[in-house]
Amino acid sequence: MKKIPYFCTRMKDLSILIPTYNHECYPLVATLQRQAANLSSAYEIIVADDGSTDLATVQANRAINQLPHCRYMERTENVGRAAIRNLLANAAAYPWLLFIDSDMVIRHDDYVRRYADCPYETVVDGGITIGGDPKQLCSNLRYRYERAFAPHNAVQERQQHPYHDFHTANFLVRRDLMLTYPFDLRFRHYGYEDVLFGKQLQQHAITIHHIDNPVSFEHFEDNAHFLDKTEEGLRTLYQFRDELSGYSRLLDRSAALPHWPLRLAYRLMGTPLRHHLEHHPHLPLFTLYRLLYFAAISNLS
Repeated sequence: MKKIPYFCTRMKDLSILIPTYNHECYPLVATLQRQAANLSSAYEIIVADDGSTDLATVQANRAINQLPHCRYMERTENVGRAAIRNLLANAAAYPWLLFIDSDMVIRHDDYVRRYADCPYETVVDGGITIGGDPKQLCSNLRYRYERAFAPHNAVQERQQHPYHDFHTANFLVRRDLMLTYPFDLRFRHYGYEDVLFGKQLQQHAITIHHIDNPVSFEHFEDNAHFLDKTEEGLRTLYQFRDELSGYSRLLDRSAALPHWPLRLAYRLMGTPLRHHLEHHPHLPLFTLYRLLYFAAISNLS
């Protein structure tokens, strides 16, 4: 195993890194900049736009360049979720990298300080919470799914399985470590690049620490778009099924079931089941749809 050198000051100098695609993230950056400006350590905030197609969003995000120590990098080509994070890590100036997804919301005034003061030396996952108005979002499938999964986001739960429950929405990592173990560039589409990154860290005995320093997830796409993303993620899972074995609950569940009845069920009811979920979100049916869809695509190779 390659030894990673480590050099640290008491308060961490931070490069706050935000990959984005078609999402206006100026409010997020402004909040982070205000918090970081109160630290005694150095900081920068870099937003990397991965080829956004919404010109109004791009124009709004260009105002980020007017904030102190902030930079908005525009790319004309979409390089994918793994490559854009690696690009940010290479562009960073400071020894600690704080990655945040652009659709997250900061709800704690000491969010940045908690990371800057964090005593851990390798990787730190702060977790997420689920925001939003339950009354307004009761018919949103993504919201209902995330709310049902929310207990697993608690720090006590994540600490039980630190590598399996690692997510890239909100984490701190040493830059030299990130450059040594970058994200796998084969992951161009939605889903599971964070799972394989967690597995890679475990294989190299790099500790992931889980702390209670969450960002809030409050932006939920409509049901049709969430089902599209779910299907894309399942195709990614199938593509990397051998490497992700043991790191995906759905993959392990699917492996224990005979696929031919599931494939037949998908042919008979996949389309009407998806249509039903678009208009009447129901979590047990959503779980069934995912199993049926995964079985169906596994018959295509």
